[in-house]
Amino acid sequence: MTRVPSGNQPLFSNRVYWAVMYVKKAGLLASPSRGAIQITERGRQVLTANPARIDKDFLMQFPEFQAFREESRGSGDKTSKDAANAVADSSASETPEESMERANSELRSGMISEVLEKIRALTPRAFEQLVVDVLVKMGYGGLNENPGQVVGGSGDKGIDGIISQDPLGLDRIHLQAKQWGQPVGRPEVQKFVGALHGQGARKGIFITSSEFTKDARDYAERLETRVILIDGKRLAELMFAYNVGVTAARRYEVKRIDSDYFAELEGTID
Repeated sequence: MTRVPSGNQPLFSNRVYWAVMYVKKAGLLASPSRGAIQITERGRQVLTANPARIDKDFLMQFPEFQAFREESRGSGDKTSKDAANAVADSSASETPEESMERANSELRSGMISEVLEKIRALTPRAFEQLVVDVLVKMGYGGLNENPGQVVGGSGDKGIDGIISQDPLGLDRIHLQAKQWGQPVGRPEVQKFVGALHGQGARKGIFITSSEFTKDARDYAERLETRVILIDGKRLAELMFAYNVGVTAARRYEVKRIDSDYFAELEGTID
């Protein structure tokens, strides 16, 4: 069986994985539940049109896929993006390192998208635990035996978790975790601020699997009480960065000639 160059995965499995990822990004497939793939209405329309080939060029007609490709290329000013678009991803115009950087960016974007899907499929209780796990992995909690705890449930008074900010546990951060499908608006953030005041707390983190409305973000920025808002995409990015729910499959090293070594070597001969 043919395998990818690293030998870690069958080539066929790798191609299928990325094909499904791309088509999902274009909105032709969806994942309604764990381990399930379902064709969308847009996907049915595409099949009805009977296209000769479905590849990346074909998928670029869909705004969602365009956005995914732009994000995969990484941030940068409009001029640099226009220049990148002008070469149309031609590998002939890239150095090997540029190709690796672009591929790594696309891998990262795809993985974060998958992590976000997993997040949104969790139960509310599991989501609360995930929030605590991520913050602990980021370094909160210090040296305490129980650096973070989930306290959500009936009678939680609007607080879903508590985590130590410093190694000795002298200061604590209160958490609110909303496993929602719709955007979180200002009223929910106001309720959380009220819960913080009820606990005599000065700092809080509100994390949702969905998004925050602009009104909610504007409100949080004006507060005297320090409240950080983290939406689903940002949470997925933090999980990727701190290896929560993801693991490194393989690593590559980019090596260059050590000119100093050869200069010293020549010097010893003289």
